[in-house]
Amino acid sequence: MPDYRTRALVQSALGDSAGPEPLLSIALGRDMQLSNSFTGPTRKMPPSASAVDFFQLFVPDNVLKNMVVQTNMYAKKFQERFGSDGAWVEVTLTEMKAFLGYMISTSISHCESVLSIWSGGFYSNRSLALVMSQARFEKILKYFHVVAFRSSQTTHGLYKVQPFLDSLQNSFDAAFRPSQTQVLHEPLIDEDPVFIATCTERELRKRKKRKFSLWVRQCSSTGFIIQIYVHLKEGGGPDGLDALKNKPQLHSMVARSLCRNAAGKNYIIFTGPSITSLTLFEEFEKQGIYCCGLLSVRKSDCTGLPLSMLTNPATPPARGQYQIKMKGNMSLICWYNKGHFRFLTNAYSPVQQGVIIKRKSGEIPCPLAVEAFAAHLSYICRYDDKYSKYFISHKPNKTWQQVFWFAISIAINNAYILYKMSDAYHVKRYSRAQFGERLVRELLGLEDASPTH
Repeated sequence: MPDYRTRALVQSALGDSAGPEPLLSIALGRDMQLSNSFTGPTRKMPPSASAVDFFQLFVPDNVLKNMVVQTNMYAKKFQERFGSDGAWVEVTLTEMKAFLGYMISTSISHCESVLSIWSGGFYSNRSLALVMSQARFEKILKYFHVVAFRSSQTTHGLYKVQPFLDSLQNSFDAAFRPSQTQVLHEPLIDEDPVFIATCTERELRKRKKRKFSLWVRQCSSTGFIIQIYVHLKEGGGPDGLDALKNKPQLHSMVARSLCRNAAGKNYIIFTGPSITSLTLFEEFEKQGIYCCGLLSVRKSDCTGLPLSMLTNPATPPARGQYQIKMKGNMSLICWYNKGHFRFLTNAYSPVQQGVIIKRKSGEIPCPLAVEAFAAHLSYICRYDDKYSKYFISHKPNKTWQQVFWFAISIAINNAYILYKMSDAYHVKRYSRAQFGERLVRELLGLEDASPTH
């Protein structure tokens, strides 16, 4: 689980910063540029492109057709084993789109159960309810599958959703070129904060704890999630906790998985304390990946770092003062601002000055790496505040289904980011909520797929 309290404390101490221009040629004084200076969408969408057009950049019809085939296969085998279901009729592509639309609608209404659409209560929606009966929806939900059966070679615990995650990853890679600066972190995907604030302790205890953690590599200039990594918290396979007993080893494995396609591109990766380590940063540097990370004596792997920089002096220094130790291109920075903050970086020169802007205290001097980290932490926090509320609220019991709906939510957020960068946004400026509502109605066939209507 991400440490949101730590993130809030660090953000409060670091304040606001516009951030330096993230060029390695400036930061390290060497001739290093982003391997491809073009960033943003790789495909120009027409002004008439609809919400579903952007969504289907990531979840196209061929993927939906496979869900239709797999769902029907599972229903057939289930009935062969447990008896015939006279009410079942094979699902169609149109029904599968409507089924997704109903699920996605919970990300807008934030209702606890998708069945509330047909309930006649506060979350009921008559226009949506008329497209499909509740009984038909529940039948599709009962048999819904992305992969119906395990192959003899499959040992991965997420085999029922892994092909979809692979397809989604390929679509992300094809649709978008990220900026040079990126962040590794766990997005806010937990329970609706309104529910947490109002529910009883008993209801909280009844909630089934997630059996996986979801990590992302995210473009820090747009918020586009470039890569997803799902780690199962149980199991004895190579990705299970039985094989990874300590947290630093686990988080280093997560970082390597998220950056496996980043080698040789001179990206600058910002990391939190759980990932930051000298060994990992030196390994990444050999691959042409540069890093800037917050270091914690308690949470980080501090192997190889000088102990003198990891202990606080008896007398606190003045705000804005800092110490630096260097090893080649690697710099360990200890900066003071109402507390000691340590950073490890090989992406920014320690001799270059930056500034942190506090609303009450004014400007506080700091190394450039600290200013850069503050800017990108602030951006990711704003992204979480804006987009995390639009994750699908449906809470299935099966782990693969939880992962699937989280992945669909990320795909919709990415689709909205591409929409905002397109000409279609200038035709009709939808907010994130309006974009989601439009997508639901288009998937259910209630709207003409054109933003001009």
